[in-house]
Amino acid sequence: MSVKYKDYYKLLGVSRSATKEEIAKAFKKLARQYHPDLNPDNPDAEMKFKEVNEAYEVLKDPEKRKMYDQFGSDWEHGQNFRPPPGYENMNFGGFGGAGGGDFSDFFETIFGGGGFGGASFGGANFGGGGFGGGGFQQRPRKGEDSETSLQLTLEEAYKGGSKSITVQERATGPGGHPMVQSKTLDVNIPAGIKDGQKIRLAGQGSPGPHDGPRGDLYLKIRLAPHPHFKVEENNVILDLNLTPWEAALGTKVQLPTLDGMIEMNIPAGLGSGKKLRVKGRGLGAGAKKGDQFVRIMVQVPKSDSDEMKKMWEEMAAKSDFNPRSF
Repeated sequence: MSVKYKDYYKLLGVSRSATKEEIAKAFKKLARQYHPDLNPDNPDAEMKFKEVNEAYEVLKDPEKRKMYDQFGSDWEHGQNFRPPPGYENMNFGGFGGAGGGDFSDFFETIFGGGGFGGASFGGANFGGGGFGGGGFQQRPRKGEDSETSLQLTLEEAYKGGSKSITVQERATGPGGHPMVQSKTLDVNIPAGIKDGQKIRLAGQGSPGPHDGPRGDLYLKIRLAPHPHFKVEENNVILDLNLTPWEAALGTKVQLPTLDGMIEMNIPAGLGSGKKLRVKGRGLGAGAKKGDQFVRIMVQVPKSDSDEMKKMWEEMAAKSDFNPRSF
């Protein structure tokens, strides 16, 4: 019988004189490093995780460590260990038992196949009646959350409602190969939603490893540029161009809001930059719902004819208005 030697001290990176605390500290560090949950696509990490667990199960137990150390001088000088006749049939203190599918032949030869009960390390489970009984299994884990942008018009954001969207998601194709596929979702847009806010779609994220539940999908709202409105926090701003005489005399105008057209009375004498408010026609909801502000922008026509120029000259001669205070 020939069994390949495993140096448990070397696997854990400790000396043969290491204390129980030093061994435990080294194991915890390596278990975190090679944990299968943190290395889902790395079979080498899974194997390394099994090996450090095997080493720790021996070195943490004084009796097993003593038994292991009894043959250390022979193992250190060769790759093969040849136990005495009948060694494979010996039972060391109740460790004989179940076979050893997940632990090395070396371990089984020394300890008879294990029998440590169901030890659990993080996401891995050494279940059943010992190391060989239950095999190496990983608990189902929730999949990763995903995020994508969703562009809305200002009108869609203001009114809210149902919207059908198509998103890309990761999936497993034929033969277990990863792939990307499209899926269509019906999304409820909250009325008044703002740029940068997120909508959470539970269970629409990435699939969970080992048949775990899916993660969540977050839709980050992006508001499309609008030809008429600007957004300032919860409020929307509309620039309203007026002629000098409309601004001077006052007028009525039809103007757009995010909820349709309205008629507004423009008081006489408003200059450029003055604002009028249309209550409740902004973004947000409830007590934080914004307004629409109409900003007056007086536009002066060109004096490109003698008649137009004469009209402005007559107005200047008759008016004592001075817009400057300095």
